Amino acid sequence: MIRVAVSGCAGRMGKTVVDAVGAADDMDVVCGIDPHGADAPFPVYASVAEAVDRAEFDVLVDFTQPDVVAGNLAVCLPAGIDCVVGTTGLSNDTLEQLSATAENGACLFYAPNFTTGAVLMMQFAKAAAPYFPEAEVIEFHHAKKKDAPSGTAVRTAQIIAEARAFESSAPGAETEIEGCEGARGALVDGVPVHSVRSMGYVASQEVVFGSMGQSLAIRHDSWDRTSYMPGVLLGIRSVGEQQGLIVGLENFMA
Repeated sequence: MIRVAVSGCAGRMGKTVVDAVGAADDMDVVCGIDPHGADAPFPVYASVAEAVDRAEFDVLVDFTQPDVVAGNLAVCLPAGIDCVVGTTGLSNDTLEQLSATAENGACLFYAPNFTTGAVLMMQFAKAAAPYFPEAEVIEFHHAKKKDAPSGTAVRTAQIIAEARAFESSAPGAETEIEGCEGARGALVDGVPVHSVRSMGYVASQEVVFGSMGQSLAIRHDSWDRTSYMPGVLLGIRSVGEQQGLIVGLENFMA
């Protein structure tokens, strides 16, 4: 039985993780972490440090905030606890620095997106990237999302850039008219990324490719947080067999 601690257990995503882990036959929530407390059938601690001192668990699942997660990992990894992280906003340098503190073969598994469809979307984009001179990423999220662009959009742009040996020929910031700077989006490794924030969305992303006389659009839509749970459970089941830093759910998808 895999013993799981859920950081941010009182939040919307945390509650969904608690339900999914509780329904799985091979894992169990042994404690939660939330500074505001929670009404739960397991102990809830105010901090990860307190949880490490007072409970025994194999995996920490963290869907909190970018300014919180780094501190949580800095406690768990040196304690030899595997970490499954869906909180975006951490740089690759920060992830590498944190993973370097891991003891006893602990693994830091970070996924910009835990939905299997989004992972496949990124893999399809990787396959298409060498054949299209132009590519743009448009992502849509709910109005309260804490970061822009999303971690998924950033990772998608990076994958596109890595998969091709040329830079986009699409018009860039030099075409933006005065007073409308940013109209072409943010450049991530040379790929324009556009963020839409509005009520009515959970998480959607479209990758648009273009070449002479044709275009290709790849889109993924997530309408409910339960769409993340198969990926989260896969991460929990797989992280114990790894060590160091693992980025991307595709590493665990057969």
